[in-house]
Amino acid sequence: MFSHIMVGADDVEKAKVFYDAILGALGHKPGVIDDKGRCFYFTREGIFSISKPIDGKAASHGNGSTIGFAAADPDAADKWHAAGLANGGTTCEDPPGVREGVKGDLYLAYLRDPSGNKICALHRMG
Repeated sequence: MFSHIMVGADDVEKAKVFYDAILGALGHKPGVIDDKGRCFYFTREGIFSISKPIDGKAASHGNGSTIGFAAADPDAADKWHAAGLANGGTTCEDPPGVREGVKGDLYLAYLRDPSGNKICALHRMG
């Protein structure tokens, strides 16, 4: 359904360190910085990217917004969470663990990135 997701960051290099760590914990390669200073993570399913806001204003998180990253299993979600905390992220929501979902149980781990964006790692329990 999605082609790409882009989040704003005032310091793209700092954000890259954070996202390299958490996405690396899920098996993704480090981001690539383009000639405009934006950072891209390419996968077969889509693209995640980081950019300074084009309007020149400060980056801000979307209140009520969450970006979810697929985790292969609960251990991967826990490693993702730990990597985020070690690289400038802050925990939010409940601690990582199983929650009941509309279509079955989910293992969720939530963080806020250094720019305040709410993100999570999600594994659908089988």
